[in-house]
Amino acid sequence: MSDPSYRGRFAPSPTGLLHAGSLSTAVGSYLEARGRGGQWLLRMEDLDPPREVPGAAADILRTLEAFGFEWDGEVVYQSRRHHLYRAALEQLIASGRAYACCCTRKEIAALARRGPDGYVYPGTCRDGCPDGREGRAWRLRVDEGESVLRDRLQGEYGQNLARDIGDFVLLRADGFWAYQLAVVVDDAEQGVTDIVRGADLLVSTPRQLAVYGALGREAPGYCHLPVLTNAAGEKLSKQTLAPAIGVDDAARRLRGALARLGHAPPAECGDLAELWRWAIANWSLSRVPRGPLLAELD
Repeated sequence: MSDPSYRGRFAPSPTGLLHAGSLSTAVGSYLEARGRGGQWLLRMEDLDPPREVPGAAADILRTLEAFGFEWDGEVVYQSRRHHLYRAALEQLIASGRAYACCCTRKEIAALARRGPDGYVYPGTCRDGCPDGREGRAWRLRVDEGESVLRDRLQGEYGQNLARDIGDFVLLRADGFWAYQLAVVVDDAEQGVTDIVRGADLLVSTPRQLAVYGALGREAPGYCHLPVLTNAAGEKLSKQTLAPAIGVDDAARRLRGALARLGHAPPAECGDLAELWRWAIANWSLSRVPRGPLLAELD
């Protein structure tokens, strides 16, 4: 199905190098865009300097190029877009949707219960900070009721933000922008129509839909690909010490990523160019497993 208005993106974080899981996500995102005749953008989510690995951003770009990825336009860096996030926060403050919060993590942990993604904020500062205290962070005031997402691969996913998450952070107490705000502002500003990413981010999608609604912006479509796990059942990530992928024997590694996504190429596809041509021509989301998938690492 051709859809030239389709605009997808891949948005790695330079807190580490690309591993097998991030390669599979990049491949799925790329093929969904190219298979539909759309654009594929590349954005570096470099908003957390204390966690970033020196040189990782450049290494990620070199790795993607070595695997034959071709993106549309220039690479966007979040670290150069603070003015956009500030403008969005000011809009939310002016509309009454964002408020200052003085709570520390320790104070929240002492009062809150656990939800599907950490502690559920108990609303301590919803009506203003206690006397004598100043706000340290900014939170979004969420609405009551169920938020339902219809994911193109994972199916229907529901979450009650007020019950399961609580009012969530937009600007952290350390002065860094929260992912939930930045990702929405960037995707909206870049005109992204469809987001294809790992299923580990499915739990955060209702928060992003809430930010879209609060800003009066149209939300994109979502597709969450299966995550790769190690033998212990842990998602491959920098935290679980997933090894970085090398660019040597890139064709074999790409072949493996395609097979994990349900698209095992024929033997006659030998080099990268042949693999990409076959994959773009034969890509179908209906063949992709919902996961999670056990990664075979070498």
